[in-house]
Amino acid sequence: MPERYDIIIAGSGAGGSAAAYKLVLAGKRVLLLEKGHRLPRDGSTLDVAQVFAQGRFKNREPWRDGRGGTFVPGEYYNVGGKTKWYGAALLRFDRHEFEADHDHQCLSWPFGYEELAPYYDQAEALLHVNRFPNEPGVQALLDKVVNGDMRWRPAPLPLGLKPEILRDEAEAKHFDGFASVAGYKSDAEINLLGRIANAPNFTLLTKKKAVGLLHSDPHRVEGVVCADGSSYAADTVVLAAGALTSPRILQDHIAATGLSHLPSAPLVGANIKIHVNTALLAVSPFAHRDVLRKTAILFNDDFPHSTVQCLGWMDGEILATQLPGAVPQFVNNAIGARTIGFFVTTEDGSSPENRVVSGGGEQMPTLDYELRRLAPAHDEHHAVVRAFSRRLHAAGMATADRYLGIAGTAHALGSMVTGVDPRRSVVDPHGRVHGMTGLYVADGSVLPRSSRVNPALTIYAWGLRLGDHLAGQTAGAPEPTP
Repeated sequence: MPERYDIIIAGSGAGGSAAAYKLVLAGKRVLLLEKGHRLPRDGSTLDVAQVFAQGRFKNREPWRDGRGGTFVPGEYYNVGGKTKWYGAALLRFDRHEFEADHDHQCLSWPFGYEELAPYYDQAEALLHVNRFPNEPGVQALLDKVVNGDMRWRPAPLPLGLKPEILRDEAEAKHFDGFASVAGYKSDAEINLLGRIANAPNFTLLTKKKAVGLLHSDPHRVEGVVCADGSSYAADTVVLAAGALTSPRILQDHIAATGLSHLPSAPLVGANIKIHVNTALLAVSPFAHRDVLRKTAILFNDDFPHSTVQCLGWMDGEILATQLPGAVPQFVNNAIGARTIGFFVTTEDGSSPENRVVSGGGEQMPTLDYELRRLAPAHDEHHAVVRAFSRRLHAAGMATADRYLGIAGTAHALGSMVTGVDPRRSVVDPHGRVHGMTGLYVADGSVLPRSSRVNPALTIYAWGLRLGDHLAGQTAGAPEPTP
């Protein structure tokens, strides 16, 4: 018989780690399974060549797209998941983004902003969210943009960064898309798992890829089976392996047990959202000396589903990983020294045709996602990129942009949306899979909307709320010390 726990969580990213944190503090016996391993702390995660050029730490597993081609999603499998690599922008969704927006093909949440508000508060405290002043170069450019068109409204970008990073130039230049060695960046491993690491009721196992669900009755989940043949039993299983992986585990269970009659079964994997993202580079005649850079976000009411964020440090070494190899390094260096990066994000709508499909372990999985199915998002995104580029041109900058496309899955969400009606959603408002006992979802799969901002803080908040629910607590309840 496999060893038994109160709760098994598959995946150690934002949602899984947040749920684990709450459950361990509540005294539950928790097993956290992670497909990958802990990242090294030897400085290699700050090395441009290893992180970007070689892709040493990135997923290499190929997928099919909806047209029969293949690609490699931009995923990371390690303790802390993608939070080790994110840019630490931690923003709340707006109140109206919990409601449906039919014109933009956006679904609704089963509850309003007020339900997540106390968990946003908790997540911001746990992750030490700070706002940093703009450095001179960024501020001067933003002034030119705003003075030329007052519809652009800059705001400080809330970041999970410790102020001490400003005294460490190597870390300050390598936090956006890199994994911090010194621990200056707030992530799930350091800020959540680190708080419970020594608790006697917590076990973390790495290199444990969850591939199946233990059950005696197909409707009742009783544990997890891993790719190495090991299995672990629990009263409750929480899927937190990400919006590309968690639905495939459930799809395989449905196929193996004949549960296709469940009303929610056709929606497992459907409505996948990845945001519409474009990297926009602005090049000026003068070198830029700002280091942190990623300190501001811009809004414009003409583009209500879009934002523009500053990106982190840019130089010739980083730029070289994105340009053809034939470009001489001295050219990369000259351009990189004069470049400021921006990230243009538009909320994509939900289409049931955009879906994740499991290969059943025998074939490659498929991400069938077409932006043409989401015409309002497509049109607004191209319009906002053009509009902001014009402002940069007016400020004396030359621009180049690149749409991230289907491989840009850093913000993958929505493949098992939460809702009240099992014919329109996969999990209920508390994260339990409709028609199943003992199976919950903690990751971004559940988010019906992606907002126009980075979703990490909302996934953390959902995981904290789920942890309280499974522990039988409320947001205001005191937390025991492990």
